[in-house]
Amino acid sequence: MLLAEEDARSVEQALAYYRRGVEGGEQAIGSQGFQEYAGHFWGFLQTRPYMRARQGLAVALWATGQHQEAIGHCQAMLELNPNDNQGIRYLLAGYLLALGLTAALKQLLGQFEDDGTAMWLYTRALLAFRENSPEANSLAEAAWSENRYVPEILSGKRPLVASRDGYVTMGGKDEAGEYLRDNGAAWRATPGAIEWLVRVTSAMVPNR
Repeated sequence: MLLAEEDARSVEQALAYYRRGVEGGEQAIGSQGFQEYAGHFWGFLQTRPYMRARQGLAVALWATGQHQEAIGHCQAMLELNPNDNQGIRYLLAGYLLALGLTAALKQLLGQFEDDGTAMWLYTRALLAFRENSPEANSLAEAAWSENRYVPEILSGKRPLVASRDGYVTMGGKDEAGEYLRDNGAAWRATPGAIEWLVRVTSAMVPNR
């Protein structure tokens, strides 16, 4: 894992390192471990290096155009650890949104329907807009209440600022930047979506 993050000189090299990390993790955990820990995988410290390596593998696969394999790894990780302590659902939602895999995206959104984070609400809002749902406006307003910077970045009024260390401030500019780094293309590819979002949220007043 450290090799992939620190020594890799290309995404292809990182991909190779992550594959080796995943293979090593599978051997260390063993088939019995996978059966025993499945369903609450992250709760066991010995599984976490494997899960981190597999997340890195999914990201590297996506970056190299191997989209279906990346999605498959994300889905498998959610099966191993449905509580999703890693936030794999956000990664997967972005992939499904980018490819227009609406049925799978709806299923994922339903699986975590109680998620009230800005990242989740903005994705729900975009999907609702695409489908001309009557819930679209209220979802956009709810998303803006959690993070008001997303429309400003999408409309070009504010530059994208991503997290430097992988951590984000809830409601902050870096959270908006992290969301749009993965999902901005889907918003821009949806005709009228950005203009609609700006219009719906422009009159809202921050509550914090």
